Amino acid sequence: MTVHLIRMAAGLETVEQLRERQKDRLKNYKNFSGKRGVLQTYTRNVPKREDELTDGGSIYWVMKNHIRVRQRVLAISRENDDEGRGYCLIRLDPELVLIEPRHHKAFQGWRYLRVEDAPPDLGKNAVQAPDLPSAMADELRALGLL
Repeated sequence: MTVHLIRMAAGLETVEQLRERQKDRLKNYKNFSGKRGVLQTYTRNVPKREDELTDGGSIYWVMKNHIRVRQRVLAISRENDDEGRGYCLIRLDPELVLIEPRHHKAFQGWRYLRVEDAPPDLGKNAVQAPDLPSAMADELRALGLL
């Protein structure tokens, strides 16, 4: 049974900022295994439901108190840093899938998100409003105007 993660995109306010940060990381940074071109995020705690996450799960990113975008989880691995402390690497699909924005309060770390509770994707025909502030675009979408 598939399960998702929900996670804060620390310091980011827009999907475009996430896209640029990840593009920069793919281009300029080696991953923890020394390879370039692999997109991953890390967390201190290893999800216990690893098999469910890699069975079609995604990370849903929260920015400015709204879940705004998701990325498919490709793999999860356990690693140790130079001081022997364990952490978890989550390999991500580079494709960002826009979803219907949904309000979500701030939290630390990550949380599980059940499939039935996940916001739906916007779809390929969704109208994008890159010149509008996020809050205004969210409100117009809620009114059915976008």
